[in-house]
Amino acid sequence: MSWPTLNQRDAPADVTLLLEGTYPMVRGGVSAWVDQLIRGLPQLRFALVFLGGRSDHYAGILFERPANVVHLECHYLMEDLPAHRAIKARRGRPSTFAKVRELHETLRKPATIDQQRALCDVARMIGQHGGLSQEDFLHSQEAWQYIVDHYLEHATEPSFIDYFWSVRNIHTPLFMLARIANALPKSRCLHTISTGYAGFLGAMAHHIHQRPLVITEHGIYTKERQIDLLEAKWIKTSRDALSHGFQIDTGYIRQMWIRFFQGLGRMTYASAAQITTLHEGNRARQLLDGAPEARTRLIPNGIHIERFAPLRDATAHNQAPIVALLGRVTPIKDIKTFIRAMCQLISLTPDAEGWIVGPDSEDPTYAQECRDLVAQLGVESSVRFLGFQRTEDILAQVRLVVLTSISEAQPLVVLEAMAAGVPVVCSDVGACRELVIGNPATHQAAGQIVPIANPMATANAMHHLLANPSAWHSARAAGIARVEAEYTDALMMERYQQLYEDVIHPSLAVSEASPTGDSLLSTMSTR
Repeated sequence: MSWPTLNQRDAPADVTLLLEGTYPMVRGGVSAWVDQLIRGLPQLRFALVFLGGRSDHYAGILFERPANVVHLECHYLMEDLPAHRAIKARRGRPSTFAKVRELHETLRKPATIDQQRALCDVARMIGQHGGLSQEDFLHSQEAWQYIVDHYLEHATEPSFIDYFWSVRNIHTPLFMLARIANALPKSRCLHTISTGYAGFLGAMAHHIHQRPLVITEHGIYTKERQIDLLEAKWIKTSRDALSHGFQIDTGYIRQMWIRFFQGLGRMTYASAAQITTLHEGNRARQLLDGAPEARTRLIPNGIHIERFAPLRDATAHNQAPIVALLGRVTPIKDIKTFIRAMCQLISLTPDAEGWIVGPDSEDPTYAQECRDLVAQLGVESSVRFLGFQRTEDILAQVRLVVLTSISEAQPLVVLEAMAAGVPVVCSDVGACRELVIGNPATHQAAGQIVPIANPMATANAMHHLLANPSAWHSARAAGIARVEAEYTDALMMERYQQLYEDVIHPSLAVSEASPTGDSLLSTMSTR
């Protein structure tokens, strides 16, 4: 399946979306949201830049191309290396490495750093003529001496070999991102759907091309990467956690990776014209991580109600105690807690079934551990792995939807279940409490909220809704009413349309809006 690319003679796109490890190569909540955004604003021309690790980690494009996507380019940060050249001895520029040292020292002091100036320095330096070339970084005497000095000055427990290769692995993608940033297709604004590598690409491109940058975060990237890095087995740690009073030793290398992504996040925030997220809890975390408060705003997710409302007749009459978890089979979704909760539920409701619905290719080791756990608990006949399925097909058959994630933003599957008339049980993460409970003083609950990683509480919540028809019907009605009032895709599209207007025409967005409600954005592609 091939998608188009812009050439120099083409009119610029309106928005360039910067996408790390998501649409159009991965299914899931964020990818579905990107597809929804593009199709929901058909008057705009979108260019897409996808960043991945290696091409063999993906099965290709998984979505039909929306008509208003005019460009797609894919880059794989573990593969996009420059053409091989013979290695030559190089001295490197002492003045450049002095600037590198200054930059690293300022990044160690986030409370005092001028993020805009730091990023300008990076954009001017990395891969630019007279700056820091990848060849100098990899092969120059100055680079070697800088790494040695930095190791002796700052490193604690890692071996020099581990430190050396970690420095290389951390910094090499930045040179690739600099090349991508310089060659981005023309567009009127940049929109990154995370911080991290995609966010840093947007920040560099903002400084190189002087285009406004928008950030939307569903989950908080630095928080999620920290969770991943604390669990990563590929990072070596030389100390034994038991020798430190049962304190988990994160190790210098692990902390170096965490600080790296925190630094990328701070510089990305500093470069953005607007920073959006889905709920107030996420916004508080963004502010804590350095986002300027005046440039933050909330834009909740919205769903196409008409897609799920027709399921209500079926869900109203579902009696079988079928419980579905819709999500990727990955640690962050905590599938194991769901499996353990199902084991407890089956002891209370013997005919209950648990469906795990979602792709299991992202973390095959974890997926196998989940299957092994089902076998160990002896619930193979009741807990099934269904792989990727159409959400509507699943919702039409189930009595409850359950989410046991340890981290979420504002999960679409919860809104979709509520719109279809299916009550939900969710762990207390992200926006789940406000979606399910709302304001307790004025709202009925659309299900139940349970503590993270608590199989017994999850099982009891499921049993309560399955065993009490009045509670189930009350939760169903509350969910339908809340999603129709607050979480429609029409509201979401209006808010993103206004966001693009605000950053592309900041001085005109209000004054030029027509009294009939016609939008500046509706004519943007023809200018």
